[in-house]
Amino acid sequence: MDTDTGTDAGTGTGAGERAAARRMWHLLEPVHAVVYYAPEAYEEAAALGYGTAERWPAYFAWRAAPLGAAGAEETTAAFHSFSPDMVARYVPESWRIAAPDAVLAARTRAVTRTYAALLGPGADTPGVAEAATLARRVAGAAVPAGPLSAANAALPWPGEPAAALWQAATVIREHRGDGHLRALREAGLDPVESLVSFAAIGAAPPEVFASRGWTPTAWEAARSRLAARGLVDAAGAATGAGRELRAQVERRTDELAAEPWRVLSDDEREHLAKALEPFWVAAIGSGLLPGVNTLGIGKV
Repeated sequence: MDTDTGTDAGTGTGAGERAAARRMWHLLEPVHAVVYYAPEAYEEAAALGYGTAERWPAYFAWRAAPLGAAGAEETTAAFHSFSPDMVARYVPESWRIAAPDAVLAARTRAVTRTYAALLGPGADTPGVAEAATLARRVAGAAVPAGPLSAANAALPWPGEPAAALWQAATVIREHRGDGHLRALREAGLDPVESLVSFAAIGAAPPEVFASRGWTPTAWEAARSRLAARGLVDAAGAATGAGRELRAQVERRTDELAAEPWRVLSDDEREHLAKALEPFWVAAIGSGLLPGVNTLGIGKV
């Protein structure tokens, strides 16, 4: 790191670019994630035959469908943080219920219906179309970093502006996510260690990460491995070394995520941020999203 400019010597990414990428992630993530919780998405999932007593059957279908009829091993690797046993409960059963193409068509309907419900007439305005155009430029500049970003980038674009904006947001967030997995691997953190170390810095309480399906035994074993590396203390809290490693992971994630944002000028990026406000406010204000999340938004 060049201490005078704040620019990473390997990527040429400055601190300002990293901060901008993180800010746009914070704006785009609710735009993407609200669909996983929306009543309209549950209705579309139920129409396909998925159970809706919990969100996971539809979640795995919605998110994995761009991969095609992927098996449990491929999906586990792409999603990273979920335990293999949890993934195996839903995949490949998802594709016996509905084919990936049918899931993708229903996903687009769910997105369109969700934002029509959240924004009303505001979901179909010139401002939304303009936001979709700008976000799509960023998505088009996102060189696939892994299977989820590549698969979503290869999908045809919806005609509805709100659905196109959602798809662009999805490509961008999966690009960031795939880069984050690269950063975690570079830090020597396996999937469960990634969660334990994240909880250790206060990103979210350990019980929030229980949604990823790891057993208490697996969690404690990962904590012991991190303790042996000097990354957590006896109580499971991050040591100085543990905090620095996680800070390195976040910096590296931001560096990789910043690359496609260079396609927009500063003014264009600000224009997109302004155009996203109604979506962000509607998503947050809907009450559908959990107050504490596994991504650490608002914490890191």
